[in-house]
Amino acid sequence: MMNMTEMTQPKLMPADSTPALAQIKRGAHELLLEEELIKKLALGRPLRIKAGFDPTAPDLHLGHTVLLNKMRQLQDLGHHALFLIGDFTGMIGDPSGKNTTRPPLSREQVLENAQSYREQVFKVLDPEKTEIVFNSTWMDKFSAVDLIRLAATHTVAQMLERDDFSKRYKSNQPIAIHEFIYPLVQGYDSVALKADIELGGTDQKFNLLMGRELQKHYGQPSQCVLTMPLLEGLDGVNKMSKSLGNYIGITDTPQEMFGKLMSISDTLMWRYLELLSFRSIGEIANWRIEVDGGRNPRDIKVLLAQEIVARFHSQQAAESALAEFEARFRQGVLPDDMPEVAVSAPSGSIGVPQLLKQAGLVDGTSEAMRMIGQGAVKLDGEKISDKALQLKAGMVIVAQVGKRKFARITVS
Repeated sequence: MMNMTEMTQPKLMPADSTPALAQIKRGAHELLLEEELIKKLALGRPLRIKAGFDPTAPDLHLGHTVLLNKMRQLQDLGHHALFLIGDFTGMIGDPSGKNTTRPPLSREQVLENAQSYREQVFKVLDPEKTEIVFNSTWMDKFSAVDLIRLAATHTVAQMLERDDFSKRYKSNQPIAIHEFIYPLVQGYDSVALKADIELGGTDQKFNLLMGRELQKHYGQPSQCVLTMPLLEGLDGVNKMSKSLGNYIGITDTPQEMFGKLMSISDTLMWRYLELLSFRSIGEIANWRIEVDGGRNPRDIKVLLAQEIVARFHSQQAAESALAEFEARFRQGVLPDDMPEVAVSAPSGSIGVPQLLKQAGLVDGTSEAMRMIGQGAVKLDGEKISDKALQLKAGMVIVAQVGKRKFARITVS
């Protein structure tokens, strides 16, 4: 962590540079307000870029890095990243997107998870250009009078404009008073940090706009808001989530990471390139032209997988993962015209025999059981022997039966 006084002033891209604004907007869901951001850029100083994380789940996956990638892009443009660990708000519990009160964390849980975040985020962010801050630094100094004055800036009616609060109120689900404090504190964080831009997911829009309003109330220029989309998981449908099993963890092994990225559909590949890759917009656009002209999209997927593995492990690990993948799949084994199918798992998981039957790789579950017993079934290149193996909804796998039957299967 470094202090502002320790920072050297980076060389900024010219304020009127169209490429700079295009890079900031790349992959974003919404920018509020663009004309305000242009004026801020024209100031010719590093902007203070805030992103807050409640340390409730210390294990990050690629979905979390969408926001971190944007922060890194802004760092590369010369701006100052404020990585805010919400140790104070973490003890309140953020109800955003939830239909129930989220249980607060203890101080010990918050500090333990915060340390894990610090160890993981620098796999994306530049540690030399990042200031880590904790909102307990200023919130622990708040008196009861200060908190009452902060609460007086907004009405209950304004709070109920937030979608999740409104739904819970209409369905007679309880809303605790302390939950109204959460967006107010998140908004006040922007005041304390004098943020120029705040980043957040689309589900955080209400809280991000709260920062704009409170800065105006306290006589500061209002921050711009940049919302980032929620990344789809390996199934291409649901938000990436560990609970759904459709995730790629940033602590996954190089082989796991590479294999999962190679399993995504050709359509989802472009979404991942847009939100996860550090390749230039122009380079990705050229790849689209090449694929439209006949280049195999798998070639592009390999480049994406290597980039992501190298980022979270090393270039050597990326090369080894590619070599292992080729040894399994690409030495005349994996067909170019492999079908993509979806199978249904109404209970949340599906057994391998039923999966193979639904995918059309066997005529029935008895044949599937026999093929498994003969060692003729592979999932993602690995021979399986467990006939009771269950696969979770959200998973995407390459299944092989015998020497010639293949399918890329999405469990939905």
